[in-house]
Amino acid sequence: MDDLSSSAFPQDRTQARSETATLLGHVMFLVAIALGFLTAGALIGQDLSQGTSLICFLAGFGMLLLQAFGGERFRVGTFAIGWLYAIALLLGLGIGPTIGYFLENDGTVLTQAAGCTALITLGMGAGGYALSKDISGWMKPLTYIILGCVAVSFVMLIFSSGGNPILSAIIGIVSALLIAVDFNYLRKHGTQNDAVWLATGIFVSIVNIFLSLLNIFGGD
Repeated sequence: MDDLSSSAFPQDRTQARSETATLLGHVMFLVAIALGFLTAGALIGQDLSQGTSLICFLAGFGMLLLQAFGGERFRVGTFAIGWLYAIALLLGLGIGPTIGYFLENDGTVLTQAAGCTALITLGMGAGGYALSKDISGWMKPLTYIILGCVAVSFVMLIFSSGGNPILSAIIGIVSALLIAVDFNYLRKHGTQNDAVWLATGIFVSIVNIFLSLLNIFGGD
């Protein structure tokens, strides 16, 4: 009896770790491809007008909301993956003129923002994944905070010039916390059916951090 129990539990744990590692690889692959679509969109959209780029960004944001509340079709399967890539492309087109401006005037700001974003993502992702405590309960409150901040930033973008560094800092900090929560959820509760929406959350948080740092570093 002791032999059976001592061999069964390690095998179960090994299988669970293997499944989690597979899910992690799947999620990060989706995030990497989404970042590729974002980059392609940003390069293509550098010469877009501000009005057109704003429409693209709002369309991507609207698709993101639809994915969040549109049910399983937008969160699981091939269609959901294509939906994620379409969101990434539209967001890239939306930030294209901003990227073009910094490339022409101060490319170091882009380098600094991208480097810091990578470090923050790596640090928060590793921390959330390694954390033994289950912090997945923070996902909804932090998401609502992000949605509120983004809504406020849209209003400020339309009715005033420039961004608010304090608001950008809040969005960046909350997005970094969400990355930790997403990776913690992946380890504690994640299944293959969660891959697309987890990848979407991580991808959007990375974009939020990058844009927040771009606004802070590039501010006058």
